[in-house]
Amino acid sequence: MPNLAQNLVDSAQRDADAIALKLDDLAIPYGVLDQLTQRCAALLKSKGVGPGDRVGIMLPNVPHFAVAYYGTLRLGGTVVPMNVLLKGREVAYYLRDSGAKVLLAWEGFAEDAQKGAEEAGAECIIVEAQGFLGILGEHEPDTEVADRGTDDTAVILYTSGTTGEPKGAELTHQNLMRNVEVCLGLFGPTGDDVILGALPLFHSFGQTCGLNTAMKSGATLTLIPRFDPGKALEILERDAVTIFEGVPTMYGAMLNHPDADERDVSKLRLCASGGASLPVELLKGFDEKFGCKVLEGYGLSETSPVASFNHPDKERKPGSIGTPVEGVEMKVVDDGGADLPTGEVGEIVIKGHNVMKGYWNRPEATEESIDADGWFKTGDMAKVDEDGYFFIVDRKKDLIIRGGYNVYPREIEEVLYEHPAVREAAVVGVPHPDLGEEVGAAVALKEGQEAEPEAIQGFVKERVAAYKYPRLVWFVDELPKGPTGKILKREIEVPADEKAKGAAG
Repeated sequence: MPNLAQNLVDSAQRDADAIALKLDDLAIPYGVLDQLTQRCAALLKSKGVGPGDRVGIMLPNVPHFAVAYYGTLRLGGTVVPMNVLLKGREVAYYLRDSGAKVLLAWEGFAEDAQKGAEEAGAECIIVEAQGFLGILGEHEPDTEVADRGTDDTAVILYTSGTTGEPKGAELTHQNLMRNVEVCLGLFGPTGDDVILGALPLFHSFGQTCGLNTAMKSGATLTLIPRFDPGKALEILERDAVTIFEGVPTMYGAMLNHPDADERDVSKLRLCASGGASLPVELLKGFDEKFGCKVLEGYGLSETSPVASFNHPDKERKPGSIGTPVEGVEMKVVDDGGADLPTGEVGEIVIKGHNVMKGYWNRPEATEESIDADGWFKTGDMAKVDEDGYFFIVDRKKDLIIRGGYNVYPREIEEVLYEHPAVREAAVVGVPHPDLGEEVGAAVALKEGQEAEPEAIQGFVKERVAAYKYPRLVWFVDELPKGPTGKILKREIEVPADEKAKGAAG
């Protein structure tokens, strides 16, 4: 099985002048990118990095990310992508846990990067927008691409770790290359396509579906270092973007942006959504306004990430994450691991070429999450319809049990998004002395809109069973979000007066 970096090398040989990466006015052809990765490989080799060694990459969505990523892989090294917003202590944890020898970190985050690297005993190379090219220029290109076996680790992706410390999912060259093949089949990119790289490249969705898929197909990846809906709309028009990949909050922010009607996005032919459930109202609204079909899919860091999708050549079912991709099996099981019939809610388990090798240096955690037959337990609750389409109901841990009844936040959120004044919403459980948990909703309103908590409450009450509607509703300016723009429920703070209402029963 060849090295994942071979995808870039092949595209550079096919058409060296085609544009691989764009960042505003900067355009980097495939031939130039390939040479820069050769020099980066030589730089890392001079620091003692060889096959199997880990290299931390703490870079935003800038061309330097691709240079460091493929430079490491060419050597046969393992990439450890890291969120640029990590603090010194967290940087040290990632480097120490992975045993990384070197950290390549962006100049804007140098202080925490250096602090963490020092603590972990790793060498920190600060990557400056201009200066890094000078450093690379000091090294003769290393044109070799190391041979890697099917089971050799290409990337260690740290999962966000809602419980305990983050764990590193080991993704092999085969995992990632097969997942890129899946994306080629789903999105059909060619050298004529322009993909908007709005998703963080240090995250699996942006890395596989954006960067690696673009490099394999010879498409152009146009980058946005930090997502901003106005800037994204501007790039869609400016670069005649044909493929957009994002998480639901990105779709919502673009749809509700004042420039949404002004921009010419007529070249957009395909949109892909993942990372969290896409509310049906959002999907419909985006379809209508932008005249472009949004295909929703599903996956996790541990599954490289793509596991299922609404396929472009099959029926698209709003609210569904589609059917398993080629070479991947998915099913829904009960707590004992037994298969459940159509329509019943259970946990999604996944088996196939996309499932990680395991958690780095965590045999017990690996054993807990992947059974003897190779089925990976996702922790996501879903049901399957008679056509084999999967519908996510919720994260197992987000389930609210109110007075013995199960309330799935996703279902209530779908109703909240139907309210004309609601921009974003998240439903969480609030401790209650008699019921165990009460249903609470944090709501962000659209600009210029007003609403009373009671009105929102009443709106939902009319549409769901009496035990499900949120008794507690409060307004926020913004919901807390992770690096990909995914709403972080664990960081939602329930206002003291709402907590008191819940506690008072």
